[in-house]
Amino acid sequence: MYQPEPDKGQLAAIGLKPSDFGPAALIQDVFPENMPAVDLFQTMDTQWRTGMGGVQGLDYGVLPSVLRLMEIPESQWKSLFSDLRVMEMAVLEMLQES
Repeated sequence: MYQPEPDKGQLAAIGLKPSDFGPAALIQDVFPENMPAVDLFQTMDTQWRTGMGGVQGLDYGVLPSVLRLMEIPESQWKSLFSDLRVMEMAVLEMLQES
């Protein structure tokens, strides 16, 4: 269900600002060697499969097309797929906790 993002006033009331969220906030904590995997994960953010039980995982069927569009050499695909699955599993675990 859609929920609007908090406005600047709401964030300021708890000591936050909009720049504390979103891709820019995430990227500051990522080692440079992990950025290709993070970029891939962010690019795949609209490819979550859902069902009656909620989010099930990413749609790997689109992954080769995404990797090609991102111009990632095939020699890196296996490693990036492994990294993507680690991030996917972390998200699924977080969702199960809530």
